Amino acid sequence: MTQQQIEKDMFIIVGGNHEATEKLAEKSVSFWKEVFIRFTHNKMAIIGVIALIIIIAMATFVPWFSPYKASDQLGVYNAPPSAQFWFGTDDLGRDIFIRVWAGARISLLIGISAAVIDLIIGVLWGSISGLAGGRVDNIMMRIADVLTAVPYLLVVIVLLVVMEAGIIPMIIALSITGWINMARIVRGEVLSIKNQEYVLAARTLGANTWHLILKHLIPNALGAILVTMTLTIPSAIFTESFLSYLGLGVPAPDASWGTMASEGNKAIANAPWRLIFPAIFISLTIFAFNAIGDGLRDALDPKLRK
Repeated sequence: MTQQQIEKDMFIIVGGNHEATEKLAEKSVSFWKEVFIRFTHNKMAIIGVIALIIIIAMATFVPWFSPYKASDQLGVYNAPPSAQFWFGTDDLGRDIFIRVWAGARISLLIGISAAVIDLIIGVLWGSISGLAGGRVDNIMMRIADVLTAVPYLLVVIVLLVVMEAGIIPMIIALSITGWINMARIVRGEVLSIKNQEYVLAARTLGANTWHLILKHLIPNALGAILVTMTLTIPSAIFTESFLSYLGLGVPAPDASWGTMASEGNKAIANAPWRLIFPAIFISLTIFAFNAIGDGLRDALDPKLRK
């Protein structure tokens, strides 16, 4: 019998599971599709995604469709939650429901903007440091170590005292040393990737530094970058809220959640709802981002799953 005469059905798999064999023979799913599947099986991560979508939607549309602005004084002072004022009013007669969602815009803007700046600086710094190695790596990481030696909050507070209060100064202050953690994580990823065969092959073919960073190193470190980015945003939101609570945040009439919490704390005995509602949404937003970040981390590395 020649080779051409041997048919597939003449082979019998002894002691094997045909269904399992067929599944193994199927086309394998891509890495990111597998990550997505694992992520969607994480209930806490999905709850975080849903909560974040709701918060962003409310922050986007509530102030837009409201018949009055967050700064409008309605003549009803320190009114408790009711059918007319769902979250009550403050001592100037402003609707806290509207102010919570207008404040969400500012808190999210500051948190996400600071995280994006940390992402850009940290990824570039860590990639160049890790790829260059040697003396360049040592110098760059010693600079990062010096910046880390100064307490983060102290640096931010000093900068906010020196600069005028506002959204832009807050973002700048949060980003001065916030990028260092991202830089260290990216550097570690680059150090483990740069000696892989495909990177060495690209170098052999004459690829320059930026081509290696943008084409090979960053895409293969994307998992760690996404997780770090997702966990950086709630940290920035919390820091902004804390600084605003201390009176170093966005000036009136604008207000972030931290500013509202600071104002509400002064009236905690007589109007506790003024503190409760901004505090709830600060906590819920931080929980949502952390849940998503933990879900991404577990999906990217199944061995970390409990």
